[in-house]
Amino acid sequence: MSDKVPDFAENEMASTVVLSEKKAKQEVTDCFENRELSWLRFNERVLEEAEDLDNPLCERLNFLSIYQSNLDEFFMVRVGSLHDQMVLNDNARENKTFMRPSEQVAAVCKKVRKLAVRNGEAYRVLMKSLNEYGIHLTDFASLEEHEAKYLEAYFKNEVLPLLSPVVVGKKTPFPFMDNKDLYAFCLLKKKGDKDRVGIVPCSLKSLNRLIQIPAHKGEYMLVEELILHFLPIVFKQYTVGEKAVIRITRNADIDADSVYDEDLDYRELMEQLIRSRKRLSPVRLEYSRPLTKKTVNRLSALLNLEASQAFLTETPLNLSFFSQFRNDLHGQTELFYEKRQPQKSPCIDENRPMLDQVAEHDMLLYYPYERMNAMIRMLEEAARDPEVESIRMTLYRVAKNSQIVAALVAASEAGKRVDVLVELKARFDEENNIHWSHLLEDAGCNVLYGLGRYKVHSKLLLITRKHGDEVQYITQIGTGNYNESTARLYTDLCFMTAKQEIGRDAEKVFKALCEETIPEGFDHLLVAPRCLQNRVLEMIENETEKAKNGETAYIGLKLNSITDKDIIRALIEASKAGVRVEMVIRGINCLRSGVPDMTENIRTVSIVGRFLEHARIYIFGVGEEEKIYISSADFMTRNTLRRVEVAAPIEEPALREKIHHIFDMQLADNVKARTQKKSGAYKKRHAEVGEEKLNSQELLFSEAYEGKL
Repeated sequence: MSDKVPDFAENEMASTVVLSEKKAKQEVTDCFENRELSWLRFNERVLEEAEDLDNPLCERLNFLSIYQSNLDEFFMVRVGSLHDQMVLNDNARENKTFMRPSEQVAAVCKKVRKLAVRNGEAYRVLMKSLNEYGIHLTDFASLEEHEAKYLEAYFKNEVLPLLSPVVVGKKTPFPFMDNKDLYAFCLLKKKGDKDRVGIVPCSLKSLNRLIQIPAHKGEYMLVEELILHFLPIVFKQYTVGEKAVIRITRNADIDADSVYDEDLDYRELMEQLIRSRKRLSPVRLEYSRPLTKKTVNRLSALLNLEASQAFLTETPLNLSFFSQFRNDLHGQTELFYEKRQPQKSPCIDENRPMLDQVAEHDMLLYYPYERMNAMIRMLEEAARDPEVESIRMTLYRVAKNSQIVAALVAASEAGKRVDVLVELKARFDEENNIHWSHLLEDAGCNVLYGLGRYKVHSKLLLITRKHGDEVQYITQIGTGNYNESTARLYTDLCFMTAKQEIGRDAEKVFKALCEETIPEGFDHLLVAPRCLQNRVLEMIENETEKAKNGETAYIGLKLNSITDKDIIRALIEASKAGVRVEMVIRGINCLRSGVPDMTENIRTVSIVGRFLEHARIYIFGVGEEEKIYISSADFMTRNTLRRVEVAAPIEEPALREKIHHIFDMQLADNVKARTQKKSGAYKKRHAEVGEEKLNSQELLFSEAYEGKL
């Protein structure tokens, strides 16, 4: 009998293999979520907080404003990047859901339109609630005659002289519109002439955005609505037709790496890029009143946009005036969150030098529940300590009146060597960082500007002391920026240690940065781009092998975002092997939990509440084999492979217990937590019958006040 398989059988087997591979690919695809759509799900959770009647009124105003500003940045950066990709190669597909750039933009626009309906309804509910507290945004239909006359006079005397109207025609091109500024748009009719377009800038720095209605405290009109109403006075020679307030969002996704030239002054290059950002192409048009399809198409064409990129927005196009409403109501404490102040950590003695305390034992602070001043005090002590030889630090985003920078300046002026890496490519903080780099240089600090094509995102401080013949290291590693302002709003971990092995690894990082080489070869720290992703994959694989061998295996992750496909695939395999995986992911999450036979052992929650969850925690294993790290790095490819990031091992039992407490409490949250479903959508958790409500952020603050955190 021949061993050869008949052709029909070969074909059948080949088909089976193809179908099997296709099924496997589909199963894995079912576990992936598109990055942009996942981000929109996150912003939807922010919108939910504006809708939540359990939140104080003024905090709901704040969430609605955050929702809008988040969406602005999303279009400027992410959608802007997709538009660039469409121009370069629209056939290229992203690596998780295999969508082309144009398909992603279409899906984004569809989702944004759905959210716009909820956004408009949330705004109407909030404004109705504000009316009950004596605050009202009015329109001309609601005014009495004498009030309308007052506003007309105010417009003619105070506003009209400041306006710069433009009538678009053969000799007058469509004017340049600044990113996110407001403009009054209208169609102008004139007998015997074609309709023309009128544009009037409304973002006037010399005018208050809110115009007070006389004799009605708390009643206002938006200046752009005033201008829109009186367009017939602005364009006297025309009949005003359709009109609306409009705003455009410009692409801000400048890639500094693509124009990097080592022969150019890097700081000067960044200054040029900041200027060029202001003139990049529009990616979104918003308009405040219904316009005909023909008019939307015409306006979109003038801006070189597709009509699908134009959005009718039922809220004012800039909600920054909410801050004045909050100020008007500041005395009514029930409209705000209960006041909370960061507390002294119970592990810190404020009467002893911080350097001495850290030398004795590791410390872990948790902002904003605990004060940042302990870390700042340590840095200020180092600036004065005669035994301190050098201070090295990475700065990504700092506060406007930075105590951190002041301490570094003081150290340099005291004769110490101060090396500071100021990341000039910190998006939207470039100008601020350029300012600080000048100030630090003037004080005598050695200022570095990053590592070529790799952003330095790590939060790393190394203090080197010479005590007799002994060299001592004090190292601080954090999950968040050295920024006193955001440390009161973002939850972050600050780890301080005198472990010499950690200090030696940190010294290697700074040596590489000073030499403009990629850091590598570490024994204790995980350092991207060479020594973080691979180590994480090894630890995931280790837990996977344990599960396959019938041993207890566990992975716990607290991150802002997870998009790294290699790590996601490893987590899927871990789940399939039986590893219990628990994740607290605030924002983007490209891994769907609970998919049968694939990710059913993965549980994911997202917490959106009073404070922005920003700390990153990695937990691998249980018992004596457990490894715990805190880090500045999310599991995004940009963090794991394209940035310099640092993760530090936490070994002290008390600190490990503190991290477990934080992580477990967030997993148990049933007030601000949402649980991810297998579809990728999130469902808000609620306390079950007989179950006590647990708001992890509020409970952690209560513990900080009691000295128990």
